[in-house]
Amino acid sequence: MTAVWSSHRLMLLRELQLRGTISAVAEALNYASSTVSQQLALLEREVGVPLLRADGRRVRLTPQGERVASHASDVLALEERARAALEVGPPAPVRIAALQTSARALLPRALTMLAASHPDMRIEVSVVPPEEGLFEAEAREFDLVIAEQYPGHTREIRAGLDRVVLGRDPIALAVAPTSSVRSVADARDEAWVMEPTGTAVRTWSVQECRAAGFEPDVRFVAADLLAQVRLISAGHAVGLLPEQLLSGDATPVRLIDLPGAPTREIFTSARASSAASPGVRAVRAALKRAFDEAAAPGRG
Repeated sequence: MTAVWSSHRLMLLRELQLRGTISAVAEALNYASSTVSQQLALLEREVGVPLLRADGRRVRLTPQGERVASHASDVLALEERARAALEVGPPAPVRIAALQTSARALLPRALTMLAASHPDMRIEVSVVPPEEGLFEAEAREFDLVIAEQYPGHTREIRAGLDRVVLGRDPIALAVAPTSSVRSVADARDEAWVMEPTGTAVRTWSVQECRAAGFEPDVRFVAADLLAQVRLISAGHAVGLLPEQLLSGDATPVRLIDLPGAPTREIFTSARASSAASPGVRAVRAALKRAFDEAAAPGRG
């Protein structure tokens, strides 16, 4: 009789395909590396072909291992769809990965709505960069991701993840209330604050400055956008910020419209196999309502 392949071990093989090393799989799943190795060895016996090969101190998937891992992704998706279709009673917990601005401007409002409409549903939130959130959603660490993309810098489309647009968020030049700056061109001699090199928003911001005819003097680098707001408010820097960040914020900054009225797109992503689950659908509905109700900050 042909051995039955363990879905748990198939999941470990899929994790290895995504994460690249046994130690990374072990860390993500809170297992010992030896346990992961033992389970993958057992899966090889079940499948009957070599799935892994040594590559120095690491292991890599063989061509057969790659094929089995891809099939494992399909098996796990089918199992997830079945669970969603059979779900009764309170929705299953929903694990959300949110970018900082949406965690601040949208989630409190959405969670209040969900507490009223689904009081028994558990929501877990981690504030992480979109790149991490989208990867971990594919790896089943999160159920829903709130992400962004800037003009001309689209996010990688990851297999098995859908994408639903929440809306568009205007981007503006933020300066101190007393600043004499009236446009990006006026800020050529100002100190700038931006996100780290390599991020989509940093690349886009630099391009905006170059379009205005200068290379920005980036003296401050901060992934924390609230830190950027404080620096700008105090008059130490200028920066390009999404308006959603400033929703309901009393920190005094003056916003200046940019040429062409650029916006960033805010979207949610979920695995196609879990998008129809009651919990994910409820969270998405609340986020959409929260986005539509969020008040835009005024301009000075």
